[in-house]
Amino acid sequence: IGRPIANTRVYLLDGDGGPVPFGAVGELYIGGAGVARGYLNRPELTAERFLVDPFSAEAGARMYRTGDLARYLPDGNLEFFGRNDDQVKIRGFRIEPGEIAARLAEHASVREAVVVAREDRAGDKHLVAYVVCAPAAESDQDDGGALAATLRAHVSAHLPDYMVPSAFVRVAVLPLTPNGKLDRKALPAPDDEAYARAAYEPPRGEIETALAELWAELLGVARVGRHDHFFELGGHS
Repeated sequence: IGRPIANTRVYLLDGDGGPVPFGAVGELYIGGAGVARGYLNRPELTAERFLVDPFSAEAGARMYRTGDLARYLPDGNLEFFGRNDDQVKIRGFRIEPGEIAARLAEHASVREAVVVAREDRAGDKHLVAYVVCAPAAESDQDDGGALAATLRAHVSAHLPDYMVPSAFVRVAVLPLTPNGKLDRKALPAPDDEAYARAAYEPPRGEIETALAELWAELLGVARVGRHDHFFELGGHS
């Protein structure tokens, strides 16, 4: 989204109102001559969005809280990451799905990506990535599990574990509502192919068989092989 225009200042701040490190995602605030006095006849919204600018030496200076998320690129331009009202909270962590989707989009196999929080089983909210493959990857003969493993490794190299999606669903197109927004209700539930899986080898012996049956029931997958990883199948502590 470029750089600030003349007489305008931009701040990327964290949840405590402090500047985020260069390259980190923060909420976008705008200061300077272009900031209005507030919303007409809406004092509550004005108080929420037009705040005292602690970074300005000018008396009474205000800054506008946009609700947009962004980060600085190495060349000084700002990259948009979505809205802060898209935040989700999973197992105590506040997560920006847009930041995860942006990391996915950096992979050569991905043309478009979106990440949502799903709760397919009561009390079990988890992240699911929906991916439209780049043309070069469309003809790839790898199954969904191999794609999921590749993308999981890519995201894991850049983000903490709690931000790595449990499942990666390949879709032909992202479903949209009539006004052009993502139609979350039309996104399919993940199937077994959406998880990062090793080549299937059946469990051996009574203990492995019992564990595989427990994992399959707990994780909602059809089968679990002896080389499958609990956390890569969507499990958590």
